[in-house]
Amino acid sequence: MSASLIEKLRAIVGATHVLTEGDLSAFEQDWRKRSRGKALAVVRPAGTQQVAEVVKACAAAGTAIVPQGGNTGLAVGSIPDESGTQVLLSLQRMNAIRGIDAANLTMTIEAGCVLQALQEAAEKAGFLFPLSLAAEGSCTIGGNLATNAGGTQVLRYGNARELCLGLEVVTPQGGIWEGTSGLRKDNTGYDLRDLVIGSEGTLGIITAATVKLYPLPAARLTAWAAVPSLEHAVTLLGLAHKHLGSELTGFEVMGRFALSLVDKHMPQLRVPFIDDAAVPYCVLLENSDSESEEHARARFEALLETAFEAGCVSDAVVAENLTQAHQLWHIRESIPLAQAEEGLNIKHDISIPVSSIPAFVAETDALLEREVPGVRLVNFGHLGDGNLHYNVQAPAGAPNGGFLRDHEARINELVYEAVHRFDGSFSAEHGVGSLKVDTLEKHKSPVALEMMRAIKRALDPQNILNPGRVIRT
Repeated sequence: MSASLIEKLRAIVGATHVLTEGDLSAFEQDWRKRSRGKALAVVRPAGTQQVAEVVKACAAAGTAIVPQGGNTGLAVGSIPDESGTQVLLSLQRMNAIRGIDAANLTMTIEAGCVLQALQEAAEKAGFLFPLSLAAEGSCTIGGNLATNAGGTQVLRYGNARELCLGLEVVTPQGGIWEGTSGLRKDNTGYDLRDLVIGSEGTLGIITAATVKLYPLPAARLTAWAAVPSLEHAVTLLGLAHKHLGSELTGFEVMGRFALSLVDKHMPQLRVPFIDDAAVPYCVLLENSDSESEEHARARFEALLETAFEAGCVSDAVVAENLTQAHQLWHIRESIPLAQAEEGLNIKHDISIPVSSIPAFVAETDALLEREVPGVRLVNFGHLGDGNLHYNVQAPAGAPNGGFLRDHEARINELVYEAVHRFDGSFSAEHGVGSLKVDTLEKHKSPVALEMMRAIKRALDPQNILNPGRVIRT
């Protein structure tokens, strides 16, 4: 049966785009290189109709399909399992920008379009597409929508879901739902768009999307501020809301140890205030002004003056130009890479009500230190929307493999229980994938789980789209 299916797939997309031999690690290994699967074949369609025909062929053969964009996910949700029976459907060839509607402030793009290419196309046309994250040079918009990606500007513009007006989706039966009209008002029944966004390829395969565009800001200012504590960072956030309003587009917090890893492994980046041992946290703020550079700078300076007087900022630097601003953002975005250079680690992508973040961190830090003396916390993230990347590094000198084997399960349990106590979420922007299915079943209510299973059974009764991901049926 598998040989017959492969021949059918070759007939649909062309023999050169059905990969069964050679090094397929780019498709079969997850981004963090912690998991490796085995695909029956890697299939690379060129268009939506080909995707639909591939799905129909796999459905007829009872063969599971794993959709994949840039394979940059962190929850092991877009690689095949180890059975060698699943088809890996790569959408990377489907990368066209179908069009920009300037009057409607929308762009329609195919799912395999790399996020950075989308950003650049929007800017060339005089617009802003604000979704921005560290992997933007390789992640794709289809994957961003499938996981409801967040990034650094959620505070102002929202997650990927808020940036999307419509989708084109191939159903588990091979039907094509065309929903890319770009309407901002459409109350004709259930919102299928929002159902598919964030479903991680388990309910349908996103093949194209219509997204919102915004006018380019007249000025952008970026500041790097040293703060005495997380409590002071939260106070600074409140002041920033008051002084900047909706023009506050980014508010990132970074712990000292996280920044020390950047300084250690990427010393050329010159981390501000890293030599001051009295600085436990730094904040990166961005202000996008619709009026002028002068207006932006005046409001920024008023904010910082108030913050200094309130004692919630001990020192600060304001980027003098875009080059300096990019350098500051590059430091922030380099934390995950620096952490990888330090060794294997345990990642947590969590969200907590902003007001509770200082108490959560203090309590959970103490819990983990008691559990694993010497453990190192790499704490950073999007404080403005309550999303922390609360990562755990082995004690200095400890073997990485042994640390993960001996402590990962227990550390995850402690962190997720603390998140639950603080009314948070164990997955803020990375999704559930296969890594967190058990955690979802433990922390989601039975009613919510059954609703999710009912949706999956109704839309994908064969369970052929990304089975075992997000929810067990």
